[in-house]
Amino acid sequence: MKKKWWLALGALAAVSAFPVSASAAEAVDGEALTNGVNMVFVFIAAVLVIFMQAGFALLEAGSVRMKNAGHVAGKTILSFGVASVAFWAFGFAFGFGNGNGFFGFEGFFFGGDEQSASFDSVNGFGLPVSLMFLFHLAFAGVSLAIAGGGLAERAKLSVYIVFGALFTIIIYPVIAHWVWGGGWLGSMGMQDFAGSTVVHLTGATAALVATIMLKPRLGKYGKDGKPNSILGHNQVLSVLGVIILWVGWFGFNPGSALSVMDGFFAYVALTTNIAAAAGGVAALLISWVVFGKADIPSMINGVLAALVAITGSCAFVAPWAAVVIGLVAGVLTFFTAQWFEKAGVDDPVFAFSVHGVAGIWGALCTGFFAMPSLSTDKGLGQAGLFYGGGLHQLGVQALGVVGTLAFVAGVTFIIFYIMKVTMGIRVTEEEEMMGLDISEHGNYGYPEQMKMAGDTTFNGPTNPESGVKRNPAKA
Repeated sequence: MKKKWWLALGALAAVSAFPVSASAAEAVDGEALTNGVNMVFVFIAAVLVIFMQAGFALLEAGSVRMKNAGHVAGKTILSFGVASVAFWAFGFAFGFGNGNGFFGFEGFFFGGDEQSASFDSVNGFGLPVSLMFLFHLAFAGVSLAIAGGGLAERAKLSVYIVFGALFTIIIYPVIAHWVWGGGWLGSMGMQDFAGSTVVHLTGATAALVATIMLKPRLGKYGKDGKPNSILGHNQVLSVLGVIILWVGWFGFNPGSALSVMDGFFAYVALTTNIAAAAGGVAALLISWVVFGKADIPSMINGVLAALVAITGSCAFVAPWAAVVIGLVAGVLTFFTAQWFEKAGVDDPVFAFSVHGVAGIWGALCTGFFAMPSLSTDKGLGQAGLFYGGGLHQLGVQALGVVGTLAFVAGVTFIIFYIMKVTMGIRVTEEEEMMGLDISEHGNYGYPEQMKMAGDTTFNGPTNPESGVKRNPAKA
């Protein structure tokens, strides 16, 4: 009986509340609803891009030796933490604050939406400036993760802290301002929808300079100068990392539409996905032809290279062009990775081949493939060469590539040179042989696998119970 009374009261309350709910819904105007939906969309996109850090952690950890896996995975969190603080204090202001054609100079130590007047470049989308800060922070974090890839297996942990902060304050924000923050490249009509140049080429160029200055890992090259193979310890982790990155890219590219209301984000998702698929298949097939075996690392690098290449042009090109862009990127990254290795550049995760070479190709692609309906008609630069736009857009894109390469390489060299002569940038030979897990953190990421045969416990490089000192070379 009591149950029936409770059901009756509940029904009465629901009926009574209906008119109130209906009137409240009517009070919400269309603009407010549109802005609210877009806010949720951009927030989800930002979270997806931040979650790409997990993809980088798995990809890089799987691509290095077991003795360095914990270090490489852990520094991903460290780098994003450093980037978050540095971007809040200075990077967001330099990148998107009101300023001149080269950098912003308003909005330091970002305090939220009350500072919105200092950020005209991100104010016109109907979104809170605080949300735009989070979105652009996610992009800055990805660029730094790319730069850190070239340091793997021999850089000091302190380098990630110092360079991570300076990269997020000085390097990345300046390029972002040039293209997205009201700077000189943006005013010339450079097309970089989600960051082939701003995010990927910037991070990859820094990685290349750092890799060269750190010099190769011990044992990478023989006395004859020929490279030796140093295989990563877990391809499964690397594959899983790339799958996470592939999914996260739907926050990167479609999320850069900043709105769901016109459905354009779905078109961007289409071009993004088919380019990635084409790149992975192309890289696998070309490795099969060259090596005689279908190489899995080549395939996953092909996927990433295609995603990098389509990132800048995903909103400007037709689906068939997206397939061509991805396919060429997959083949390019395969051959350039082999070339750089033979040239003496020891890039453990092929950061420049995947993000740099493919970033350059992606930047130039809009100069070839940009359709008038997706560029000129929307006021986003001009049509590409293959659509009657002439060489203008291609020239603008090439100028953006050259400017980015010159600025990032020059500033990165200066920073690393100063660090090298003051604090040092590379661990000792003994520490490198031992592995950065134990030398920098005091324990291995795989303690059970790394302990010596016969040990029953693991307490670092020396077992207190046995007094046996481990041979670093066996690690």
